[in-house]
Amino acid sequence: MTDPLTKALLEARNGGPKLPDTYGEGLTRERIFAVQTEVASALGSVGGFKVACPPGAPIIIAPIIAHDIYESPAKISLSEGEEAGVELEYAFRLIAPVPDTAAFDFETRLRDSVELLPAFELVQSRLANPKGTGAALKMLDNQLNGAVVLGEACRDWQGIDVTSAQAHLTLGDATLLDGVAKVPGEGAFATLCALVRALGDHCGGLQPGHIVITGSLNGLPWVTPPITAQGEIAGLGSVTMTLE
Repeated sequence: MTDPLTKALLEARNGGPKLPDTYGEGLTRERIFAVQTEVASALGSVGGFKVACPPGAPIIIAPIIAHDIYESPAKISLSEGEEAGVELEYAFRLIAPVPDTAAFDFETRLRDSVELLPAFELVQSRLANPKGTGAALKMLDNQLNGAVVLGEACRDWQGIDVTSAQAHLTLGDATLLDGVAKVPGEGAFATLCALVRALGDHCGGLQPGHIVITGSLNGLPWVTPPITAQGEIAGLGSVTMTLE
């Protein structure tokens, strides 16, 4: 462990002080990725990646720690009074090694190398101001990833339009989504392709069995436990997460 930001993030994960906005001043992508690697190494194996392609900005990449990936239905305990975000998303799971990005049929081969799943991302933060802090500090903190909950996988998914979703989401008694939702960026598969092209060997690279989540269908609502989230993507399946 060589970077003091690594120590600060690990301490925050163990109940220590959360990182103030000032920690984001002067952060470079090189340092962010180095700290992500150190934090992941300290926490155990990487189980996948969170990715986003904001318009006019560099790709966002953050590792997901393997022990933070759950199967639906999942029960997850949070600290008393802790607020967390809930996002319904398309997820991909790699079922074969990633193809060569230089291959003429790279995208076709990548489609055959993944299965599609409905997923919840639980958004949690080691930052003092997660809703208002800058983009660099969020990416340093693994883009605020807390956990991922996976529904059942679909191998024959190529007929599903992953640029949008007919989806339903309830948080407790409230319905947050009931209809067509647009997938962020140019769609879930386009986001996956962008990740594979950009990732390289960061945090060990993308490996068979890894999960990739591709962006929220419902924005980022923040909730306080206890609460149950139930989501469904038409033609794919459902996912359930209870926060305690």
